[in-house]
Amino acid sequence: MLSYRHGYHAGNHADVVKHLVLLGLLQKMLAKDKPFTYIDSHSGAGLYNLDSQEARLNAEHLSGVVRLWQDRGSDPLLNLYLDKVSEFNSARALHHYPGSPALAFSCLRPDDRMHLLELHPAEVETLRFNMGRDSRVSIHHRDAFEGLLALTPPEPRRGLALIDPAFEDKDDYQRVLNVLVKLQRRWPVGVLALWYPMLARQRDRSIWLKAAIKRENLPDVLSVELVVQDQEEEFGMHGSGMLIINAPWQFREQIQATFTEVVSVLGDGAQYHCEVLTTSAHKA
Repeated sequence: MLSYRHGYHAGNHADVVKHLVLLGLLQKMLAKDKPFTYIDSHSGAGLYNLDSQEARLNAEHLSGVVRLWQDRGSDPLLNLYLDKVSEFNSARALHHYPGSPALAFSCLRPDDRMHLLELHPAEVETLRFNMGRDSRVSIHHRDAFEGLLALTPPEPRRGLALIDPAFEDKDDYQRVLNVLVKLQRRWPVGVLALWYPMLARQRDRSIWLKAAIKRENLPDVLSVELVVQDQEEEFGMHGSGMLIINAPWQFREQIQATFTEVVSVLGDGAQYHCEVLTTSAHKA
């Protein structure tokens, strides 16, 4: 399905979760001198105008990144995230929001590489305009699930894949599970980071996904969830989460400190939950 356009949701609470985890993982990659590969399964446009008609329709960024922007704290990862966002804005006011491709690109070193996948024909053209001027970046107009398997294992082999489908189709949950299992077998050293929604009417689907991944016994799986408020049954996404496979050493402690500060700023019933689903023997 190609109806989803991320411009309507840029900078919302789901992006806060996704991009804090992404930047935290990228910092782990940057801690070593060895180059890495970054793969983005659903790249979208790469960069978003918060003054656009799409972004202003529901103004979801006002309860996401804007809240954090207006009340900075002391956590290093949270401040890194806000500093990265500020790099795309010339004044103190927020007018642009970097998607995951732009955030990851800002972290690349000369020998690092990036593969961006996007199937939507209009989005991929905007992505090429926003991100296609650097030799380290390869842009692929192709299905995410097929492309992820075709591109792995990458070169350099050390690396990270962000997987964030819109989950418009209930079959995406099974497709995601199948791809994660195959990806981990093809690319055992890769860190896999999966975003998933938490929906009032479909709560059982995210629960099923976590349980299924746990049953597959994938290595070092960490779940990080942010709920912004209680939602009645008729409302939509009240939170979202990230599942990290091959989670780096001590990443849980780092991300817990970050989200403790995030929920204190967001307030109004915001809460986070961090859970280790599986642990490898060598890290036990």
